[in-house]
Amino acid sequence: MALKKVRVFSDGAARGNPGPGGYGAILSFVDAKGGTHIKELSCGYSCTTNNRMELLGVIVALEALKSPCDVVVVTDSKYVVDAFNQHWIDGWLKRGWKNSKKEPVANIDLWKRLLAAMGAHEVHFEWVKGHAGHPENERCDELATAAADGDNLIEDSAYMASISR
Repeated sequence: MALKKVRVFSDGAARGNPGPGGYGAILSFVDAKGGTHIKELSCGYSCTTNNRMELLGVIVALEALKSPCDVVVVTDSKYVVDAFNQHWIDGWLKRGWKNSKKEPVANIDLWKRLLAAMGAHEVHFEWVKGHAGHPENERCDELATAAADGDNLIEDSAYMASISR
């Protein structure tokens, strides 16, 4: 049986580094009857970084999928794309690299969560420069910015714990 094809668009925003941040994500897929479905997700965090928000946008979108899918993640984050396409994540998690120039220890919790969210999905990462004509990525940026500027921020306790060591 062929896997359902899903496109995930994501973006993250942060006010300062660290500072209040937010993610925006959009799930887009076509059902068996040819109907197009779009689901928007966003949330704001206090005391966090842009990279963490970029990761969370992808994670929550993948976690929202109920069955295995063929997923293309479209993001303007070279950080997220390069981590997989250049195999940085193998070094951080499988070989135990610490405090490398490319990955602070503060994000390891999210890389583990992302790998778990990928689960049975077939996931491909696609980088777009500055959203490159993808209105979905522009919308994700709007969602992420609104979440970062909102009044309902969640404390990023994993990040705070990692910097207090």
